[in-house]
Amino acid sequence: MIERIEKLLNEVDTWSAQDLKALEDLRVKYLSKKGEISQLFNDFRLVPGDQKRVVGQKLNELKNKAQQVLTDLKDQLDNQKQNNQNFDLSRSAYPHPLGTRHPLSIVRNEIIRIFSTLGFTIAEGPEIEDDWHVFSSLNFPPEHPARDMQDTFFIEKNPDLVLRTHTSSVQTRVMEKTSPPIRIICPGRVYRNEAISYRAHCFFHQIEALYVDKDVSYADLRQLLDYFCKEMFGEQTKIRLRPSYFPFTEPSAELDISCNICHGEGCPFCKYTGWVEILGCGMVDPNVLDNCGIDSSVYSGYALGMGIERITNLKYQVKDLRMFSENDLRFLEQFRAAY
Repeated sequence: MIERIEKLLNEVDTWSAQDLKALEDLRVKYLSKKGEISQLFNDFRLVPGDQKRVVGQKLNELKNKAQQVLTDLKDQLDNQKQNNQNFDLSRSAYPHPLGTRHPLSIVRNEIIRIFSTLGFTIAEGPEIEDDWHVFSSLNFPPEHPARDMQDTFFIEKNPDLVLRTHTSSVQTRVMEKTSPPIRIICPGRVYRNEAISYRAHCFFHQIEALYVDKDVSYADLRQLLDYFCKEMFGEQTKIRLRPSYFPFTEPSAELDISCNICHGEGCPFCKYTGWVEILGCGMVDPNVLDNCGIDSSVYSGYALGMGIERITNLKYQVKDLRMFSENDLRFLEQFRAAY
């Protein structure tokens, strides 16, 4: 019997199983009620009394070893199955670096976040617009230069349709369909018929804000601008308003901030003035409110608009506007850690 036990001990060392079925076959062959090891225990009663102690120890060693090997093989199969489940066969054999948000998207999202904290909601509209929503409803007279072919892309087969030159068209659409109070921001792409250079492009991105309600004043606009600039460029930022002209606002102004490079001391970026222009703003012209079906004798409002590229240039000091649309990975990877 000792020889049979030693032979089985050697066999146990060579056990292997490629799947659960092969593992079960081993268990049945050796450890089931009719298995070889179980048969040895049945034959143990025939062992002479003076050998029972030695043979019994060997039998227990064989049984324990067989059970342990079966357990180890089962663990290996379970781990292999789990690893196979976690392995994505659709993945490339070579790792691909993760991308990042475009700098314009980063700045756009930050502007939206700031205005959202003040209760503004996002409004969007079509990029191909009609003359009424882009110009006429916004108090542009028929002879206004913005209607000239040098500034606007017109749809050839329908002269009444244009590629919108500003996102103010979204404001007019909202005012036509919504009763005050209105508090919206309008981000989107706009188009101008301009020569492409480091400081201009035929398309760019704007974000505009509109607030219409009873008793809205210029002081409300001034307070909003001060809050936005400090949130966007830092608590140390100073602002100033310069009188300007826009057909759809009266009074109108352009907003300057203290240069965030030289902090107002003067440098080439701000042309040694210490100030940099970032947006246009003003109180909504009563004619615009009336054109959109809002009673200007009851309601008033303010509007502002800025170029997202302009804000991005100031925030990240990008000198060439064309870099935003060239998809150069060397440029885009610099914003990997932005958010």
